[in-house]
Amino acid sequence: MSGTSLDGVDIACCQFYNDHGQWDYSILHAETIPYSEDWLKRLSGLPGSTAVEFAATDHAFGHLLGSLCMNFIEKYNIKADFIASHGHTVFHQPGQGFTSQVGNGAAIKAETGLPVICDFRSGDVANGGQGAPLVPAGDRLLFSAYDFCLNLGGFANISFESSGNRIAFDICPVNIVLNSLSGLAGLPFDKDGRLAQSGKVSPSLLEQLNSLPYYMQSGPKSLGKEWVEENINPILSDSGLILIDILSTFVTHIAQQISLQTGKESSKKLFITGGGAHNKYLVSMIRSLVKPQIIIPDLLTVDFKEAIIFAFLGVLRWRKEINCFKTVTGSKQDGSFGAVY
Repeated sequence: MSGTSLDGVDIACCQFYNDHGQWDYSILHAETIPYSEDWLKRLSGLPGSTAVEFAATDHAFGHLLGSLCMNFIEKYNIKADFIASHGHTVFHQPGQGFTSQVGNGAAIKAETGLPVICDFRSGDVANGGQGAPLVPAGDRLLFSAYDFCLNLGGFANISFESSGNRIAFDICPVNIVLNSLSGLAGLPFDKDGRLAQSGKVSPSLLEQLNSLPYYMQSGPKSLGKEWVEENINPILSDSGLILIDILSTFVTHIAQQISLQTGKESSKKLFITGGGAHNKYLVSMIRSLVKPQIIIPDLLTVDFKEAIIFAFLGVLRWRKEINCFKTVTGSKQDGSFGAVY
């Protein structure tokens, strides 16, 4: 798994169990492999690259992922059934009918000799869906004890049951913006939200952010890097505020948008994972605004839940079972998506 925030490649070795229709899992080994400076530059610059550079990077990145998996397999002496790979999203424009993740599956297979399941989003987009979020199948089948599953990654996405259907969507940007702002201070991220906590909230900037049309739309809906560049970055750049005030305002914006989606019942349970769950200030702001009980699990689940779920989506695809819900993505039909090499 490689997220939009470019933290690195998450690799998790998981086992899945099905006891009379009830799924469970265990994480045997997990690591995050940071990107080299060269790969950070190459991946972050890919949206503006030539077609030839894009194609070459797709294959080179696939070979990189394969070699990282092979090192991981040898390190822990793993006997794997297959590799499920999300790849790294470069373009996500379902409204235009396409989504694109680099990390060529054939190259991963060539490096490892194992079957590879990848390209989980394209099939849903081809059927008229958003191709995102894809974690709800895992939320429903692996984390059904919780009323809301919230992941704080590059974007905040949420899933929950409503009238017997799984509903899910991207709420707002999180680390894709916070990490970018922290970079202006020479930091890879705002540890514990200390910079944001030292700033002051700007009511006018907060109102501008909360008034963006996306937040008024009903689902299915999803966000991508392009949306942030077109809608968020200009507002922040034109605000005239100092960095810590922009960070503080954006954290409040995130918490407010999340609170709007989690209802008013204190008996409900809100399960939070993802890199943003380490941001103490962000979590404290969410706690101050949402009504449901907040549950943050063990560190492995916090950091590797998306990797776990994409491994699980691979299991469902391998078994030719549904791993994508039309109620989530707006597709014409539920599907069992993913290319198999």
